[in-house]
Amino acid sequence: MNESLPQERVLVAMKVRGPAEDDSQAAPLAGSFDELFQAHWGRIYRLLVRLVGDPAEAEDLALETFYRLYQKRPADGEGSNLGGWLHRVATNLGLHSIRSFQRRQLYELQAGKGFLEELQRDHPAEIQAADEDRRLARLALARMSQKQAELLILRYSGLAYKEIAAVLRLSPSSIGPLLVRAEREFEKQYRAVDQEDV
Repeated sequence: MNESLPQERVLVAMKVRGPAEDDSQAAPLAGSFDELFQAHWGRIYRLLVRLVGDPAEAEDLALETFYRLYQKRPADGEGSNLGGWLHRVATNLGLHSIRSFQRRQLYELQAGKGFLEELQRDHPAEIQAADEDRRLARLALARMSQKQAELLILRYSGLAYKEIAAVLRLSPSSIGPLLVRAEREFEKQYRAVDQEDV
């Protein structure tokens, strides 16, 4: 998968209904949904790819994010920062996906542990180590409070302090100290996960 827009069939299925179609569930976005989708898709998709590590899962989560926008546009107070609202929804969906994956992975590992121990990897040691680092980072994020995890994800997605403050509805001057605490908590959780994995 790449960050290009999903196939046209998805957009056709989500087209906003015209005034002739009487449906009380129609989204209140008028004709602007397509424009919002085009403007924000790349950034939301890239955020989710970095967060969940799977391009197909990231595309599904990005589509779910825009489907939620289609169903219910944020209130006018939130609408002034639509990009922040989309980032928050995408981050929450991504964290939920990581936590679900963590539970599912535990069950699968317990069920097939013998098979996994016998499985030999054809990849070089560096690729395996990088995969392991990403896996441990996701597990550590899943153990952190949602606010701290969101803060780290947004910061390491390339957002500036001011943008993070807008997304999380915090004072820009509070972002620095909160990031320091979140990084310390991440390091603590990462070490704990690493120790449990041994």
